[in-house]
Amino acid sequence: MRTILCFMAALLLGLCACNKDKYYQDSGTHDPVFKGTTLDYLDAVPFYFDTVATIVRLAGMEEVFNSDTLTFFAPTDRSVLRLIQELNYTLYRLGHDTVKVLADVPKDIWFKYLQQYMFHGSNELKDYPQIDYNLLNTYPGQGFLSWNGSPMNIGVVYNDDNGVKYVGYRQLSIACIPDPARPRENWIIDYVASCNITTYNGVVHTLTNDHYYFGFQGGLFIADMISVMENGG
Repeated sequence: MRTILCFMAALLLGLCACNKDKYYQDSGTHDPVFKGTTLDYLDAVPFYFDTVATIVRLAGMEEVFNSDTLTFFAPTDRSVLRLIQELNYTLYRLGHDTVKVLADVPKDIWFKYLQQYMFHGSNELKDYPQIDYNLLNTYPGQGFLSWNGSPMNIGVVYNDDNGVKYVGYRQLSIACIPDPARPRENWIIDYVASCNITTYNGVVHTLTNDHYYFGFQGGLFIADMISVMENGG
């Protein structure tokens, strides 16, 4: 039954991310300058971001993505597909209607989770400090609050090369901090596949397809949707 639900979610939502190849694995980018706004960029790369661009509009953030100075850690459509598949399985199991189109999710929920990827200002890889997830006391990255005030950590991983520490390629990373009271515990760490894509109003850093759930914490997104269902929203 779960397999059927997953297939239906993919079919009904029209998410083509299932068949998408893995995006770039290093921090390089084939063309770092895009002649358009950040939303224009998402629209221009539908193979990865058609669903994300739709979420921007459903969340009422179109003007922000076209005008505000914004650094966006862009998740790919595949993270949305995985989230909807898990959401629909849970809703079906609990006897609720499943999500058939993205607009079935309330605007406020899209708004809440989209903003975790958004940061004020225009920051490229060079603007972030080094992070070593095994030596956080020495190389801790830097704490940031996202657009909606969610605590995050952003840093650049200096990879090793031929056994020499920190001389290899540099990869931008972002971590969701689930509990601000325990700021060094249980981070959800994701890496950037392609960085420093500059638009007219900011910078886009694309997360790898290994970023599992849109919103970082799929369970919280699902809990919000269940609350809406149970309260007749």
